[in-house]
Amino acid sequence: MARTDTTDKRILHMLTPLKQMSPFDVNMALDAGYDATIPYTNVTLEEVSPLVQDAMFSRPPKLAMRTGMFFGGKNALTALDMIEAAKAAMFPPFRISLFADPAGSFTTAAAMVACVEHVLNNRKNTPSSAENSGLHGLHVAVFGATGVVGFSAGVIAALEGAIVTLVGHDGLRRVAEAAAEIRKRFKVDVNAADGSDDGKKAAILATAEVVLSAARAGVQVLSKAQIAAAKSLRLVADVNAVPPPGIEGLDPKANGEPIPGTDVLGIGALAIGNIKYQTEAGLFRRMVESDKAVCFDFRDAFALARELNG
Repeated sequence: MARTDTTDKRILHMLTPLKQMSPFDVNMALDAGYDATIPYTNVTLEEVSPLVQDAMFSRPPKLAMRTGMFFGGKNALTALDMIEAAKAAMFPPFRISLFADPAGSFTTAAAMVACVEHVLNNRKNTPSSAENSGLHGLHVAVFGATGVVGFSAGVIAALEGAIVTLVGHDGLRRVAEAAAEIRKRFKVDVNAADGSDDGKKAAILATAEVVLSAARAGVQVLSKAQIAAAKSLRLVADVNAVPPPGIEGLDPKANGEPIPGTDVLGIGALAIGNIKYQTEAGLFRRMVESDKAVCFDFRDAFALARELNG
């Protein structure tokens, strides 16, 4: 019996340094059109190159776009290091598609910043001139900045020209280290601040115009009273969908409406989550449907999230 040709199958190899691959990402990839997803767990950076070369040499170069590799985990820098190692392992004509989204952080952060930008550009109480559109020049405080989503959102906002402050709930040391890493790796300046008590939070909010809240699920970061007292604050966004919300009084479905009792606009976790879902699904579909090998990270996620926001 003649062998059936199966080289048109879309295969995604999914790497994570953790002991488990995220079921969320597996489902997203299969729903986007991949025929098979194969998880690789406890993967080290040194193991990325041989895994990439095994994947790319096993199929004809003309079918390289039908092979993909996804990088998960819970650390943004590790995922970026892995994707760089993967790119370094490839050479013409052997190339496969790559996508990094550790803990969904790149697509979540991209969705949050894109939603904020969209609201700022479409509300009357924000600057209308081109040079002040979106986040450019605005003071942005990121709470939960040592987490993977907060870290990634801070990077995206800084690259968009915002004056970013990473806020540490447990003091200055960890956020100062994160800020130094951002300055070194992405060549943008960010600040670090101690937000370990209400007085220190008030000092940060005194100059903040935008707050991005990405703290641990179920932890309230700011009270409604703190939001109302922040005279420069225009908008807050929160990715926490687990009660209580990170921002007291913020409806998870809010998408640019004022928080009750304040003049501050809010974007809730479900509004952000809708764009996040579409962004991750959209990047997976682009991998599946592309006629050439592609490579996606938080920059591509932000570009697509912007498109989805219109």
